[in-house]
Amino acid sequence: MANLYATLSLCFPKDRSEVFATTQDGSILTYADLERRSAQYAHLLARLGVRPDDRVAVQASKSLEMLMLYLGCLRAGAIFLPLNTAYTPAELTYFLEDAAPSLFVCRPEDETEMRQLAGVAQLETLDADGRGTLAAESVSQEDSFPTIDRSGDDIAAILYTSGTTGRSKGAMLSHDNLATNCLTLRDYWRFTSNDTLLHALPIFHTHGLFVATNITLAAGAKMIFLPGFDIDQVIAALPRSTVMMGVPTFYIRLLKEPAFTQELVSHMRLFISGSAPLSADIHRVFHQHTGHMILERYGMTETNMNASNPYEGERRAGTVGFPLPGVSIRIADPDSGKQLPQEEVGVIEIQGPNVFKGYWNMPEKTAAEFRDGYFISGDLGLIDNDGYVSIVGRAKDLIIAGGYNIYPAEVEAALDELAEIRESAVVGVAHPDMGEGVVGVVVPVNPEFADESAIIGQLQDKLARFKQPRRIFFVDELPKNGMGKVQKTILREKYSDTFK
Repeated sequence: MANLYATLSLCFPKDRSEVFATTQDGSILTYADLERRSAQYAHLLARLGVRPDDRVAVQASKSLEMLMLYLGCLRAGAIFLPLNTAYTPAELTYFLEDAAPSLFVCRPEDETEMRQLAGVAQLETLDADGRGTLAAESVSQEDSFPTIDRSGDDIAAILYTSGTTGRSKGAMLSHDNLATNCLTLRDYWRFTSNDTLLHALPIFHTHGLFVATNITLAAGAKMIFLPGFDIDQVIAALPRSTVMMGVPTFYIRLLKEPAFTQELVSHMRLFISGSAPLSADIHRVFHQHTGHMILERYGMTETNMNASNPYEGERRAGTVGFPLPGVSIRIADPDSGKQLPQEEVGVIEIQGPNVFKGYWNMPEKTAAEFRDGYFISGDLGLIDNDGYVSIVGRAKDLIIAGGYNIYPAEVEAALDELAEIRESAVVGVAHPDMGEGVVGVVVPVNPEFADESAIIGQLQDKLARFKQPRRIFFVDELPKNGMGKVQKTILREKYSDTFK
């Protein structure tokens, strides 16, 4: 393929006056506006000295102007590098020194502090309302731009991994990686120009930027663009939406709202969940409450989307469905690399046009993460006899107690099935006899419930003794990052003295 923007633009409505996005304040951005504003940003980037393959790093609040900057980078051949808004200046220093961007865009309120950071060659600002020095300078630029040719293998974006194990790594995603994946998902999930996506996700991440935004563009569809997940705003927008993409936390919060009724969402076509595991309990309760089966899928920063439950057919709770068309998933022994038979747990390895080109400035790390052309995901999983893929945890989260391997996801699934439990997380912490002891941290349905023995007792017939948690702790909520993933490192640290 070619430049991702050029590919997407072929899918825009013929009538460019069609709406692309509406915001909470009633502002409207048409496809004609999108072409004009992205062209102005592309011209501005060139005027600021940004050349093809230069990096443009952005730590800014979610806004349509930030999306236009992303598209302007694609058109100018630059590499878009979005950064989590929660990163501290100390963390940003590493990213900026590593990526060496030609331009860094930050929030106006951070400008003074950011100018002091190493690695900042040129700085502009952009705020949540789409104002700032960058936006102000862009409006005087020409509003047409000849999109620069790019090969499919040229890098369109760099996304840094979360860095939970060692240094964060910059995953290089090509124009083809992003184009093939969004076109596949558009067709697999039956997106059309009649759809309106409810967009409440951040746009510094694969889910909100490449899945939600790119698919909307590839379908010539519309989106309701919210600054974040505000429960009242989401409920108010649902009657005007046909599709919602979210993380499990979104759906957990919606289920607690009296206004979230089956009637409210009876017109909806699809609810999609990703970025973190969706418990079987939430899947079941959501279906009972709304009549909709949430469609869960599986992706990574390095690979975009890999697998999805079917649009038509059984959406099986506790699984992430089947490999997407063109994507090959195999389960391998983590050490030998030998492919394992169905129903056996091993490391998930992925091959396909969605798989990234490697880690920025880390050729040895890149080489170590591939085996026979397959990317070694670090996720542990299995493929059942019906072909459904299940994730049982990260390799680093594997618990080894008394010489036995314990997969947290299996224990979490058993906990989540209990009527008293809304959500759970399972970790291993140091144990003087067993090496590691299994600890369950749970959010009860009734905040006043805290009967540890009752929970452990109910697991006796569900799990082998060595898998059963030795302790259960009750919390109001689990610690999660911005994409809804449970931060197990925090839990391991908090409960590290449990068995001492």
